[in-house]
Amino acid sequence: MNASILDYIKSGALYALPHHAISRVVYKLTRIESPKVLPVIKWFTKAFGVDLSEAKQPDPASYPSFNQFFTREIKEELRPIADTAIVSPVDGTVSQSGAITEGRIFQAKGQEYTVQELLACSAVEAGIYDRGQFATVYLSPRDYHRIHMPFKGELVEQVHVPGRLFSVAPHTVKTVPRIFARNERVVASFDTEFGRMAMVLVGAINVAAIETVWDGLVTPPKGKKISRKSYEQGDVTLDKGAELGRFNMGSTIVMLMESKDPAIGEFLKEGLPVKMGQAFSN
Repeated sequence: MNASILDYIKSGALYALPHHAISRVVYKLTRIESPKVLPVIKWFTKAFGVDLSEAKQPDPASYPSFNQFFTREIKEELRPIADTAIVSPVDGTVSQSGAITEGRIFQAKGQEYTVQELLACSAVEAGIYDRGQFATVYLSPRDYHRIHMPFKGELVEQVHVPGRLFSVAPHTVKTVPRIFARNERVVASFDTEFGRMAMVLVGAINVAAIETVWDGLVTPPKGKKISRKSYEQGDVTLDKGAELGRFNMGSTIVMLMESKDPAIGEFLKEGLPVKMGQAFSN
């Protein structure tokens, strides 16, 4: 879909905001443990249509802080893992998916960015994905915010890339150039039976923290430099459907695959709602 004038107006207002300062305040507020949090949780649940009946703890009073509510666990039986090669790593809405063309990823009409800038890597490393494919999924405030493995993989590297914290709502994706390669993000690269796979956890305004299961809290960062951690064979192996990490407010994931076989399903069109564990390939 084309961006409207209103989309540009709303996105333009974001440039002047102190993204990180706002997000750090949110970080502190969402971790306050108090009975006064309950009315906020109830308001948020109603305002955004959160289905708490899916949570392992459906009682809003069982969450001592807003962050614990936001990163709530879900009943496993409600997210069965499909018997397909690739499954959805998250609950959310498909933004885009398809082939990586000459090292470039489609963001929206008239907008694209490179694999190299997204992964903050060398041209040689980015070249691994030149003939590959990608899928981008947006997690709204109402969604389940834990990220899972789309198929089994062995962790090779984790990279934290400092950056801006633009909103990743649909209107900004249409209007802010290279938004996913500009925002703060965590890149987890895996060796898999289908070749190399990268899961990019993109931060956004109010996304006060990103966590991985093997390293805990990765953001907020302590510095402004890119940081890298390498992992040896056997250090971290995650099965299909296993939890990989979580957002501490809504955001976006970008999944890159070296191979086009198995193919990410052509049915994953822009705007399609998806659930963690559902088929992502035919």
